[in-house]
Amino acid sequence: MLDTILTPVLALIAWTLVMWLWMYATRIPAMQKAGINAAKMKEKSEMDVLPRAVRQVADNHNHLHEQPVLFYALAVYIQLSQTADPLFIALAWGYVALRIAHSLYQALVNFIPVRFALYVLATIVLIVMTARCVLALV
Repeated sequence: MLDTILTPVLALIAWTLVMWLWMYATRIPAMQKAGINAAKMKEKSEMDVLPRAVRQVADNHNHLHEQPVLFYALAVYIQLSQTADPLFIALAWGYVALRIAHSLYQALVNFIPVRFALYVLATIVLIVMTARCVLALV
């Protein structure tokens, strides 16, 4: 089961749901403490009063719905084109590991230069995967 390109996809989806749980486990109590009534909110900016640590988890959950979409599409392409090989699978797991590291770092520490480095490394993995797909067409 670990030798398919789709297993890292499943792992990143599962991680995204872990971050969703973490987000609401921290956000709901913080909103209650701040006296924010979600049913009466008119603007997202009302959430700016929440502690930074709570906002960082929510920010990361949002980030997991941005660039990883390319990863999901690329993995499906690799699967459908039957080009998945051990290197593609290793790169996919590397991408997932870097995204999880990025999540944990953003949620717990959030020193921007380190977080950005993790993001860039994950992007480089995506670029390599994409380049391998394009080269396979040539």
